[in-house]
Amino acid sequence: MSASVLSGVAWRKSRHSNSDGSCVEVAGLPDGRIALRNSRFPGGHVLVYTRPELAAFIAGAKDGEFDDLVTGP
Repeated sequence: MSASVLSGVAWRKSRHSNSDGSCVEVAGLPDGRIALRNSRFPGGHVLVYTRPELAAFIAGAKDGEFDDLVTGP
């Protein structure tokens, strides 16, 4: 989905975002789904997830299931 379709939604990013602006932004949509985009390309493509889908991902992240992707070998 293109970001232009989602004009008017309130995008936000983590306070842990790095100083060069490389971060993922999220926005709640009127229908209850959640949109994600790359903050470096705000006019680019947007991924849209249901609340249960994103909740499952966040739970996995909190449990450390994806730590190896950012800490390296």
